Amino acid sequence: MPHPSPIDWTSWRGEMHATILFIIKDGKILLIEKKRGLGAGKINGPGGKIDAGETPLEAAVRETEEELCITPTAPRKLGELQFSMSDCPHIHCHVYRADDYSGTPTETDEAVPVWTAIDAIPYQRMWEDDQHWLPILLEDQSFLGRFVFESDRLLWSEVTLDVTW
Repeated sequence: MPHPSPIDWTSWRGEMHATILFIIKDGKILLIEKKRGLGAGKINGPGGKIDAGETPLEAAVRETEEELCITPTAPRKLGELQFSMSDCPHIHCHVYRADDYSGTPTETDEAVPVWTAIDAIPYQRMWEDDQHWLPILLEDQSFLGRFVFESDRLLWSEVTLDVTW
């Protein structure tokens, strides 16, 4: 039986609003090796904070353009992630998937592009929660993930499928 959440999710509020976007094409996923900021050194998807006046979709596209010098084609929202963090503000993250892009993935001050085969995703170099929801995104299914972290250690998780956005 799963442990009850240490967080009351009905009253939980994300203090930081963010996005993450994954491009999946030809059996591969475009990841980044993050060079600075939260999660520096980890493998992830491009993304970051939503700026004032920006929609989550606008932020996801902007962050992908800034971090990889490419523009995702027809990104669609598949998920939301809610993170209760011990050592930084709580994060509410909107998750997008695109199946194509324009431009050439290029290293920037923020990120190194990393194309990875779908069956060889380096979960050991990613945030611990990714293994709980990224396979759902790869199946093109919607989801809501809730996670409790102590530093960068995952203490509790719950993923709900087939959520309507």
